[in-house]
Amino acid sequence: MTTVDPNIDIGIPAAQREEIAQGLSRLLADTYTLYLKTHNYHWNVTGPMFQTLHLMFETQYNELALAVDLIAERIRALGAAAPGSYHAFSELSSITEETDSPDATTMIRRLVEGQETVARTAREVFLVADAAGDQPTADLLTQRMQVHEKAAWMLRSLLQ
Repeated sequence: MTTVDPNIDIGIPAAQREEIAQGLSRLLADTYTLYLKTHNYHWNVTGPMFQTLHLMFETQYNELALAVDLIAERIRALGAAAPGSYHAFSELSSITEETDSPDATTMIRRLVEGQETVARTAREVFLVADAAGDQPTADLLTQRMQVHEKAAWMLRSLLQ
């Protein structure tokens, strides 16, 4: 469980900062897990769409790598410690890891599911941040939703 520093006074009560930080911790775990999955698929994709998917996955995992830093730093600004271990991420994430080697189409489907999962998590946390008047977190979450919804759409388009 996240515990926020009670001495921080940024205009959001500690209990609300705690709830927001817990939600952001779930978002961080989802984002990091999706990063790992996307990077794995970048390395292991094969088939006729190799070049297209290899480059698309690289673009997406690079964006996710930057996002985890922004999310973790927001958790810290709220006065909580950011989770940072595989164990913590596995407990917090809604995205499951796979141990198989799927074909390219299955990779795309799984990444669509992952992108949509992260968008849903961000949307859930947005409601909490918005209710607390936490505009910086709400702004971060709005940007994350936009990125994940667009990535899901682009991946989904490859399946049609």
